Amino acid sequence: MKDEILRKIDILFMMWKQGRLGGEFMPEDENPHLEKDSLENYLYFTLPMALNYQRNSYTLWESANRTYQDDTTRFVFDPNAVLQHSFEEVQYALTKYKVALQKNKQTEIWIKLCNTFVEFYGGDIRKLFEEFDYDVDRIRDFVQKKNKARFPYLSGTKICNYWLYVLWQYTGLEYTNIGHLTVAPDTHVIKATHRLGLITDEELESSNVQLLVIDRWNKLFEGTKYKPIDIHTALWLWSRNGFIDLDESILNMEKCGNI
Repeated sequence: MKDEILRKIDILFMMWKQGRLGGEFMPEDENPHLEKDSLENYLYFTLPMALNYQRNSYTLWESANRTYQDDTTRFVFDPNAVLQHSFEEVQYALTKYKVALQKNKQTEIWIKLCNTFVEFYGGDIRKLFEEFDYDVDRIRDFVQKKNKARFPYLSGTKICNYWLYVLWQYTGLEYTNIGHLTVAPDTHVIKATHRLGLITDEELESSNVQLLVIDRWNKLFEGTKYKPIDIHTALWLWSRNGFIDLDESILNMEKCGNI
């Protein structure tokens, strides 16, 4: 069973790298192309992430980029500036291009995160990673357990892992233990995990399915060439594009001598 799933993962990973799953343009590619190590870049890929639930990711990041490009709304990406504006001003800036869809709740989330960043780090979120020596486990423990209420939605099982992954992809951030970064168990990753047989029909409907998905991928990849986060994008694209038949793809690739 494990060998069969790993073989499918090899094919899925190869198909992703060959562009056969789509994904030439990912949601977060919609960005202002800031200096990778800059504070502005870290904040750009942090604050909208807290609003990335039950919505189209491509639309979210398009809205975020438009908000950043507009001189009148760009201030929302600066925590110190946010706290110098009224709630109504922040709300208007977040809803102008629909970064915030729930105008009260999501504005409150955004402002709360800005408060946290200013209170803990003077507004410089990069200091969070420095404080914990770029250790994934220590960062997650601080965000998800010790200060969960101070990081609304960023502390969630799905979003926290994906946020850390996106920062790794789009900033100059380097973790000391990238192998400890798990898959981000969003809807697509969960469906793909089920499709591969790593979770059962019953587990798919359980309330702790996200934790089950993380655990199964961690165990599957023990002693293999893969880190759990390696497969996240391939799983996401495979589900989003309707689950290309892997068995048929394997046969076709064998015929062509590609594997």
